[in-house]
Amino acid sequence: MKIIYKDGHVAECPEEEELHVLRHSAAHIMAQAIKRLYPQADFAYGPATQNGFYYDVDLGDTKLTPEDLEAIEKEMKKIVKENLPFKAYMLPRDEAKKLMAERNENYKLEHIDDLADETEFSFFQQGEYVDMCLGPHILYTKALKAFKVTQQSGAYWKNDSENKMLTRINGVAFRNTEELQEWERQQAEARERDHRRIGREMQLFMTDDLVGRGLPMFLPNGYVVWQELESYIKEKERRLGYQHVLTPCVGTVDLYKTSGHWDHYKDNMFPPMEMEGESYVLRPMNCPHHMRIFANRPRSYRSMPIRIGEIAHDFRYESSGTLKGIERGRHFCQNDAHLFVTPEQIKSEVASVCDLIFDVYKDFGITDYRCVLSLRDPADKKKYHDDDQMWNTAETALREVLTELGINFTEEIGEAAFYGPKLDVNVKPAVGAEYTLSTCQLDFCLPARFELRYIDRDGSEKCPVVIHRAILGSLDRFMAYLIEETKGRFPVWLAPVQVKVLPLSEKTLDYARRVNEELLDAGIRAVLDESNEKIGYKIRLAQQEDRVPYMLVVGGKEAENCTVAVRTRAGEDLGAMSLDAFTGKVLEEIETRAK
Repeated sequence: MKIIYKDGHVAECPEEEELHVLRHSAAHIMAQAIKRLYPQADFAYGPATQNGFYYDVDLGDTKLTPEDLEAIEKEMKKIVKENLPFKAYMLPRDEAKKLMAERNENYKLEHIDDLADETEFSFFQQGEYVDMCLGPHILYTKALKAFKVTQQSGAYWKNDSENKMLTRINGVAFRNTEELQEWERQQAEARERDHRRIGREMQLFMTDDLVGRGLPMFLPNGYVVWQELESYIKEKERRLGYQHVLTPCVGTVDLYKTSGHWDHYKDNMFPPMEMEGESYVLRPMNCPHHMRIFANRPRSYRSMPIRIGEIAHDFRYESSGTLKGIERGRHFCQNDAHLFVTPEQIKSEVASVCDLIFDVYKDFGITDYRCVLSLRDPADKKKYHDDDQMWNTAETALREVLTELGINFTEEIGEAAFYGPKLDVNVKPAVGAEYTLSTCQLDFCLPARFELRYIDRDGSEKCPVVIHRAILGSLDRFMAYLIEETKGRFPVWLAPVQVKVLPLSEKTLDYARRVNEELLDAGIRAVLDESNEKIGYKIRLAQQEDRVPYMLVVGGKEAENCTVAVRTRAGEDLGAMSLDAFTGKVLEEIETRAK
C-alpha cells in the first residue's frame, strides 16, 4: 500500500503502520462526510486509535441519532466510491490561520496558537475537505475498503471539563472485509458475554441514576456470589496467617495528606465533607488506615511479618465515560492486604503473595495472563514521590525478587503506584483488552511518612517495609470477569441458585416441596418453581436465563419412587436418582469447588 507524506512524497507503507494510516485516513473521510451533512460542523481532533478512529466535532445544537450515524457511514461510502486523491501541502503560520479562519475551523485555529514555536503547518485535502494534519495518508479514498461508524459519545475539548463538551463519533477500519467481519463477530461475542446484560438477566446487580452513576447495588443473587468470593479468599488468607480487620469508609484529609495521596490522588477522590472543623473524605484506598493500625502499639521483629487484610469498601470519582457496570464503578470492594515486613522478609513474603495469586488462578482456571513489573517514570516528579534513592532501592529489590523466583515478567515505565513499584498480573479475558486483576506492590515510602517503627534484634528502632497486595483485585471486578468468562454459568459452589426443583404439575407439588426442603437442610441453595408454566418453559428459563447448574424434574413417577429426574444446565439428562445420591453429588462439587 502506497501512502503520501506531509511533504508530498509517496512511498510504500511499512506493513506495521498500514492499519494506523488506514484508520487515520478514515477519520478524515468521516469528517468530510460529516461536513457534507452538517455544514456548521467545527472539527477538533480526529486521530487513529488501537482499534479504529474517531473525530471530536462541535455540531452546535444538533443531537445525533443512530439513524444519523448510519447516514454518515453511507456518505463515507460515497466518498470512497468517488476515489478522491489525498493531496498534501505546507503553509506558513499566517496563511494557515487565514485558511482555517475562512473555513470557520475555530478549534484548529486555537490549536495553531497552542503550537507557538511552529512556523509552518501541513495540510491534507481530499475533494472539498481540508484538514490540518501531520499525516501520512492513503493516496486515494478508494483504498479504504472496510470500515464502520460505531457510536457517539461526549468528549471535552482538550479533555478539560472546563471546556465545551463536543460530540465524539467513533468508527473502526480494517484492511479488508474479512477483518471487519471478524471484528463484528467479536463484538457479537462481547455483547453475549457482557456482564451488565447477564447481570440483569440473572438479577445479580443493578444501577440506578437516582442512587448515582457508578454505584452498583448487588441484588440477592449477586450478593450470594459476592459472599462466596469473600469467604473463599478469606479462608485462604487465614491459613497463611492474615489477620482481618474492619476500618471506616471515611478518613480525615490530614490522613491522606500524611500518606501523600492528597497530593497525588485527590482528583480521583470525592470532595471533602466539613464536619465540626474537620475535613473528611470517602476513602479511595485502605493503606493509610492499615498504617495507623500498625502504629497502634509497639512492634517487635519477633511479631513480623504482620499481615493485615480487609475486604474494604472504597470510593473513587471515576469519570462517567469510564464507568462500566461492576467492572469499573465509583464504589467497589478491594480484596486488600498490607504486609509489614523486615527487609530480610521481602523475598519470602513476595514469594508467598505470588504463590497465592497463582493458586487462586489455578482454582478458577485462569491461564491467560502475563506479569508486568510496573516502574516509575523518573522524569515525572509530579506523579511520583520524589526520592530517587528510595525508588532505586525499591525497584531493584522487587526486580531481584521476581527474577530469583523465576517469574517471567516485562517492565513498563510510568505504571508504578506513586509510592512504589509493583507487580501487576494482567489477565486476557475472552473478549476485549487485558486488564489488571492482581497486584503486589513494594513500599518504602508510606511507612516512612507515617513514621512506623519496630524494635529490631539489636534493640534499635527500624522502619518496616510494606507490601501492598490484592489477589482478587476488587471483588466487583473479579466477579465481572467471572461472569464474562463463564457467560454467567458459574460453577456449582458459586452459583446463586444451585438447584431448581421443577414439579410437573400441582399433583406433585407436595413432594417437590419436601425435596426442596431437604436440599435446603443440606445447605444447598435450592429454589422451588411453583409457577403454572409448562415444564419445557420452566427448564428453558432455568437453563438459559437463570443459568442454574441442576434442575430436578419431579413428576408422579418420581414421587412414587422417591427419586428425582436430574437435568443439567448444559442440557444433559442424567436420569432418575435418589435424592440422597443427588445431594451427595452436589455437596461434593461444592466442597471441592469443582470447576
